[in-house]
Parts: sequence; C-alpha cells; structure tokens
Amino acid sequence: MKTRITELFGIQHPIIQGGMHFVGLADLAAAVSNAGGLGLITALTLKTPELLAREIARCHTMTDKPFGVNLTFLPTFSEPPYAEYIAAIAEGGVRIVETAGRSPEQYMPALKAFGAKVIHKCTSVRHALKAESIGCDAVSVDGFECGGHPGEDDIPNMILLPRAAEELTIPFVASGGMADARSLVAALALGADGMNMGTRFVATKEAPVHENVKKAIVAASELDTRLVMRPLRNTERVLKNAGVDRILQIESERGDKLQISDILEQVAGVYPKVMVEGVMDAGAWSCGMVAGLINDIPSVHELITRIMKEAEQLIHGRLAGMLKGSGQRAAVELA
Repeated sequence: MKTRITELFGIQHPIIQGGMHFVGLADLAAAVSNAGGLGLITALTLKTPELLAREIARCHTMTDKPFGVNLTFLPTFSEPPYAEYIAAIAEGGVRIVETAGRSPEQYMPALKAFGAKVIHKCTSVRHALKAESIGCDAVSVDGFECGGHPGEDDIPNMILLPRAAEELTIPFVASGGMADARSLVAALALGADGMNMGTRFVATKEAPVHENVKKAIVAASELDTRLVMRPLRNTERVLKNAGVDRILQIESERGDKLQISDILEQVAGVYPKVMVEGVMDAGAWSCGMVAGLINDIPSVHELITRIMKEAEQLIHGRLAGMLKGSGQRAAVELA
C-alpha cells in the first residue's frame, strides 16, 4: 500500500509504532520496521543521551529498515538534556523523529540541521496546524480514545480526523483507537495517510514488557480505562487498577485544591514497577480504549501482515462489493 506516509518515511506499510515509555526499545522498534512499518525508540526511557546512543546502535544491528526516535517535551521537575539527546539521534544515523508533548519549535533548527523528518503528535487541529507552520513534515493526530495524554478538547477521531484532513496540507496519521484492518481502512477513509498504534503493539510477543501487562490488555474491555489528572489539565487515559482508583479518590477529595504532589506516589516511578516487574496495581499507566479490540498476543510480523491482508480484503471485498451492487442498481433504474 502506498500513501504519503509510506513515501515520506520509505516504509512498506502505513503503520507506525508510537513512542511509549518503557515499551519503545530496540526490540519492538526493530520488529515493527522489519515487518514493514515504522518502529520508534522512546528516547526518555533511556536515562541519558549515552544510553540512547547505545540503544540506537543496538537497533541498527537488528534491522536495516528505517526506524525513528520519539522525543517527548513534557513539563518535568528537571528538564532532560534535549540538545544532547538530539545529538545522539543525529550521530546515530537516525533521520526520523517523532516529537510529542510541548511544541518542538525551539528544537526544529537542530533537527532539520541533520535532515530529520519530523512527525509531531497533536490532539487538536489547531496544534496540528501549528506543527505544520513550524516545519514539521507530518503529524500524528490523536483522538480522545487514545492511551496516554489525549489533550483537553475531548474530540474523538470520527470528528478529529476529517477536520484535520480539511485543514492540513502535510501528511498525517490517525492515532487513538487503532488496532486492526478496520482501524486502518477507516482512518484512510477519514482522510489520514496511515495509522499509529500504541496499546496494540504493547500486546505483541516482541514488546519488552512483563507478560502481566500484555495479559491485562487482552483481558480489558473498552470500558476499563479511566481519565486521571483532569483537574490539573494534564489528562491521562490509563488502565483501571487499585492505584488508579486511589488517584481518583484523592482527586475527588481534594477538588479544586488538588496539586500534583497529592498524587505523586501513584504517578511517579510507576512504569518500571508495571512494565518491568509486572505489578499491575502500582499506579497509573497509559492504555487506550482500544484494549477492547485486542484479543491476542501475536508477533509483530503476524499482526502487521494480518492487518494489511484484511485491509485489502475490506477494500476490495466489502467496500468495492457495495459499490458494485449500487452501480448495478443505478444502471437498472436508469434503464
């Protein structure tokens, strides 16, 4: 399948593995790229730029296909050395960067200096247009369904994607609620040039996370996510667990007096406990509503091959069949 996204990034299939904390390591990124998609290493999971450089080098030994690095600009207590991370990306020979969180505007000159193609994650059309205006090559449009931070507008992809298609001139992919061939075909129909999957890729054999995490996603339904940190305007969609219930209880009790320090224990340092140790009630960890569509733990190659095969069947079979039938009826009516 050829789209503006496959052409831009030199990949076979219009499927991107989004950056995910403690998930986006070389193991998963290489598997996605080897299967024809675009794999991404999550830079800030690696604690230093030197460790990122090693992970990039490791990924190069696992695939000769294009892969990228996710660099997230989020409010933190101490800002990471972003310039050094960018230098590690450049020196590692990576030419695709997914940015997320705050606007990457101040870092665009550094990224463009080594020829990076930048795709920025956005949760609104206005942010996507800003990304386009500062020179981003593509955007990932995240609907309200997505795991992680969906923004504060609460616009789902059935509205957000066609609005983005009306406004943008650069390519964009759909993110949030993406899991299978139906997701891909729907995203293309709504104007996107491909799709970004996060939660779906966590539940694969190559994802470097504890088996408990994968089983929890498979067991979850579309009703099992919760929104935390809404009063702080830092909303995050996470999988329901005892730690998340505690956050929601504290948020309810504190009301408009809530501060991040009130829930720090349930949100800080949680990812190693969940993703590495498999302690599922440790606190808030990102998961999309799409968990309700995930029923197995395939290899990445099996997943992407299945998606592309079934997408072709949907387009040539179900959808083309509908057009063929309507065309025949129209001909009879005209006669």
